[in-house]
Amino acid sequence: MTEVSQHTENRYSAEKATNIISVVDKEMTFSRNTQVLQPELDREGLLHRITNRIRQSLEFQEILIATVAEVSSLLEADRVMVYRFHADESGEVIAEFIHKNRLPSLKGLNFPADDIPPQARELYRKVRLRSIVNVASGLIGLSLLDSPETGESLETRKIHYRPVDPCHVAYLKSMGVESSLVVPILHGDRLWGLLVAHYSQPQVISERELEIVQMVADQVSMAIAQSTLLTQTREKTQREVTLNRVSTLLHSLHTIELQSALEETVTALQGSGGRLYITPETTGLSAVVYTCGNQLTLVEPGVVAANPASSVLIEQHPLWQEWLSGTNLNLVTADASGSSGIVAIADLYKQTYLQPLGTVFQSTLIQGVLIVPLQHRQQLVGYLTIFRDEIDTETLWAGHFDPDTRQVHPRKSFELWRQLKRGQPRQWTPEEIELADALGDRFSMAIEQYGLYQKVQRLNVNLDCQVQERTVKLQQSLEWASVLKQVIDQIRSTLELKTILQTIVREVRNLLNTDRVIIYQFTRRWQGEVVVEEVTCKTKSILGQVYDENCFPIEYAILYQGGRVRAISDVHQASLQACHLEFLEHIQVKANLVVPIRRGEQLWGLLVAHACHAPRVWKAEEVDLLQQLADQAAIAIQQAELYQQQAELLAQTQQQAEQLSSALQELQKTQTQLIQTEKMSSLGQLVAGVAHEINNPVNFIYGNISHVDEYTQDMLRLMELYQRHYPNPHAEIVERAEAIDIEFLTSDLPQMLSSMKVGADRIRQIVLSLRNFSRLDEAERKPVDLHSGIDSTLLILQQRLKAKPDHADIDVVKDYGDLPPIECYAGQLNQVFMNVISNAIDALEQRDELRSLEEIKNLPSQITIRTFVMQDNPDGIPRVVIQISDNGPGMSADVQCQVFDPFFTTKPVGKGTGLGLSISYQIVVEKHGGFFKCMSQPGQGTEFSIEIPLNSQLVQSC
Repeated sequence: MTEVSQHTENRYSAEKATNIISVVDKEMTFSRNTQVLQPELDREGLLHRITNRIRQSLEFQEILIATVAEVSSLLEADRVMVYRFHADESGEVIAEFIHKNRLPSLKGLNFPADDIPPQARELYRKVRLRSIVNVASGLIGLSLLDSPETGESLETRKIHYRPVDPCHVAYLKSMGVESSLVVPILHGDRLWGLLVAHYSQPQVISERELEIVQMVADQVSMAIAQSTLLTQTREKTQREVTLNRVSTLLHSLHTIELQSALEETVTALQGSGGRLYITPETTGLSAVVYTCGNQLTLVEPGVVAANPASSVLIEQHPLWQEWLSGTNLNLVTADASGSSGIVAIADLYKQTYLQPLGTVFQSTLIQGVLIVPLQHRQQLVGYLTIFRDEIDTETLWAGHFDPDTRQVHPRKSFELWRQLKRGQPRQWTPEEIELADALGDRFSMAIEQYGLYQKVQRLNVNLDCQVQERTVKLQQSLEWASVLKQVIDQIRSTLELKTILQTIVREVRNLLNTDRVIIYQFTRRWQGEVVVEEVTCKTKSILGQVYDENCFPIEYAILYQGGRVRAISDVHQASLQACHLEFLEHIQVKANLVVPIRRGEQLWGLLVAHACHAPRVWKAEEVDLLQQLADQAAIAIQQAELYQQQAELLAQTQQQAEQLSSALQELQKTQTQLIQTEKMSSLGQLVAGVAHEINNPVNFIYGNISHVDEYTQDMLRLMELYQRHYPNPHAEIVERAEAIDIEFLTSDLPQMLSSMKVGADRIRQIVLSLRNFSRLDEAERKPVDLHSGIDSTLLILQQRLKAKPDHADIDVVKDYGDLPPIECYAGQLNQVFMNVISNAIDALEQRDELRSLEEIKNLPSQITIRTFVMQDNPDGIPRVVIQISDNGPGMSADVQCQVFDPFFTTKPVGKGTGLGLSISYQIVVEKHGGFFKCMSQPGQGTEFSIEIPLNSQLVQSC
């Protein structure tokens, strides 16, 4: 009986021990699962950090530096670098991270194109090949992202291993590399570069690690697109600024600053010198040249160059002119058709036709030239020439090699080799040629104005001379001179052509006391029209009548064009042609005085005085007066037309400036929207992906904790029954119970399960908040609870609100009103809450860094969030108001005026992009038809007020 009892007791003790071991095994299993999950979280954290870096920074090099550092940390690689391809298929290491100096640095070194076979580059580009090399095993693992046949993305991306090429192994060993990972970086359809990881010891890289690195490369591709767009925008803005500066010098000042505009142009095109040549035909005298910087000096053909007096203008040298004619020129133009006529030569020494001038080039450092023909209305008015000096280039290569021969065997050394080339040409870029073409248009218009100004000046000088000469002759007739001066003053008092001509005919009729005075303008060949008229009340009016060219004999027109003045005292005694006499009788003319109005060599019209009631003898003084008034009319006509051209040009320039300003604003707005859309899309997908991945295991843990708790309680109660009914256990059991401290385990295990349940519930709340914040499934407008969005945002930012070694905690006071569900874009409003609260936290943290503990204790940092419905509004529309305020340092009036401007930020470099509040303003005002206000005073804190219409129909109409 005793043996049976002993056997039963042993059996129960064994079962009890088995149950305890089972519990311990479950705990160890849970611990191992946590350890397995941690690397996955680290990888997701890497993507999150890189995505944040792309979102927070617009500087591409900073993004690359952060990328190689993070990838090295993830893969535990000895060297991670970004390799960028050049146009000639060679490449350069532009970013690098080395762990503990295990491998030498390659940053800034170039590698020849032969180092990467063409077929490998094609596979990188076409199918996005990834490769893993293990030198110790002699194997290379290849993984394709795209199908070679269809180009579509592959669903299965396994790594396939094969023997590695011995040449490849020798190449890696020469670099001290035992394992390598290469992932291509694409920009559009172009192979931009490679993301490379090197190990000094053999390393096994998993498929999951390869996929994580591929995701990083995809993020880098997005950063490349972002950087390219930003660079293009900056370059275009700089070109527009240059055009505006030159246009201001040429058109907006009182004088045309051709010299300053030339110097500005040479600087903008990175030249060493420049010339502005104005043709003699434009100035009316001799050629005019403006120069700055280095110049080429040519000599007359056949004259010794040592004689300085023999130097001529380069534009007038016969050989240079024949070269520019295009018959012997292999020129590069701004467009494929060559319609602009721009000559862009990087190396003058390669122009065989200019070899006779080689000695002239060799005496200077000039090697390149850009020649812009200046044309206005199909007429050549000059040349704009920009010179460029030769340059010395230095390239840092990884190892010495012969660039003129193909590399057959791998190099034994990758030590730095400097390749220095002297006297190299600099190519003219398409952007520089385009800028030169635009500047040429500005110079062409300015030179035309310059030529007209010179001609007007000469005309004025000639006129002054004529006035001085005739003043001596007309001293006996002061009355006529006084009257003439009065008429001239009236003419010069206005630039309105119609007013000037009407003044002339009115004053002439009064002075001559005649019946009719007209100005007849030729409109087409010898056909004309009476444009102004002054008549007595008894004389027939012929104003506005158009006369056919047959009414005006062509031989008369030729004589008037030559400057003839004709005075007819009696039309019946003047031997006129019968048809012409009939024409004069029809308009009641008895006598007439005709003076031509010429503009240059062109016959513009006639100034005619008519005696309609009786013949009249015209005095010499009257003829001379009419001639002077005709000259004044010609000048007035030319000035009026010039004024009209200037007005039209000014209006066109203003219109172009407005269009450029509007295009720039639209481009900045589009750029802001593109950048923010791309970043928020990546962030939203990442947040939603992390939430989804965490949600499943957390739900599994949370759902099984209750069962584990129940099973544990059952086992503890069973163990209690054993202790009650078998108070004297076996010695081995007693020893084991003391070893594991059974009493502490019994009391601590339920508490541990309770803590695990609380922790799992906390994780579920965080996951729910992440999903609520990202709201990828709520892209459309729908009724939502704004308080839930605010709470989710605060939960995400909870870590920043807690106290840290460098700053105290930040208290959040919530004063929520009774809000109905609001129809809105929930995800976008969450983004607004995130930006405003994050900025408040930044301001409070920066202030606390400068305060003592006593100051922080007396005035702790606080953020207050208040919501309510505002019924009384000027527009009568109820609004939901969300007020987010802090007791931070506040803002000055100048900063407050710019707080919603794109790219404006008060944060240090690298900590802000200046897009958050600008995008938030667009979301609130443009997307929801609301109001976004900022109220702040220095030292009094800042308050942002978000007002959203409560009526959804009104929101949609906005």
